[in-house]
Amino acid sequence: MDGNERSQASDGQASRKPPPLVPGLHIVATPIGNLRDITLRALDVLREADLIACEDTRVFAKLASHYGIAAPTVAYSDATQDAAEPRIVRALAAGKRVALVSDAGMPLISDPGYRLVRAALAGDHVVTSAPGASAVPLALALSGLPTDRFFFGGFLPAKEGERRRAIASAAAVPATLVFFEAPHRLAASLVDLADLLGPRPAAIARELTKLFEEVRRGPLTELARHYGLHPEVKGEIAMVIGPPGESEAPAAERLDAALRLAMAGASVKDAAAEVAARYGLKRRDVYARALELKREAVS
Repeated sequence: MDGNERSQASDGQASRKPPPLVPGLHIVATPIGNLRDITLRALDVLREADLIACEDTRVFAKLASHYGIAAPTVAYSDATQDAAEPRIVRALAAGKRVALVSDAGMPLISDPGYRLVRAALAGDHVVTSAPGASAVPLALALSGLPTDRFFFGGFLPAKEGERRRAIASAAAVPATLVFFEAPHRLAASLVDLADLLGPRPAAIARELTKLFEEVRRGPLTELARHYGLHPEVKGEIAMVIGPPGESEAPAAERLDAALRLAMAGASVKDAAAEVAARYGLKRRDVYARALELKREAVS
């Protein structure tokens, strides 16, 4: 190899070396289960960072130990962000390189971080990302449902009334729906989803990328029945529900029965919104009928 060839080889090797990490806030995706699902660039950032803001430092310690990451950490969660944010902002102001990670997946997606990003931008600091694993697109891709348009609704509310209102408000969205859910609430949420959305095609994705990964597909009514009989499930869960299809308007008797049932536990306005969403009807028409039924009941 002559001198010119050695120079070209050296330049080629140098070009593969990652550039120095710039000061600023680096949003870094971490694995959602399988530790090998982390990008080379994410490892570069985490190894070069001056400070790593973690949702839970104990959870991140496992990843750090596995990959030899030694940067100091600070807990940044919903409970600790008030105390941690000033320290992180001071580090950014001092020209430090700060990485933000959540317990799993892409930070800010149903995880803390929004306030910190806003604070970094307000301070005119660089905000960039080393993207990677996220349960939302993975569950969507595995569901077998339309992927051209989707709506991510985060976690459904824990309380039944609030949960049903959240489902009703998303019912008419012309897209595939994606929600997260806790294992102990899955069966109850599926009952509400099936009641309000009918037998839409759906998929329940559980423990994605892990040893016991499972994706169960079927109509919401069948999934509600299955998990009603087998409620003891574990792991992280994503629910994917197909978009609304064209359906026939219910008969007048069925609509009235649905309204009476809904009004037994909600205001006329909320009951009408729920029933209108369930059957794809105009809210003002259903509300008008609900008022008629209420007047008849008190007359």
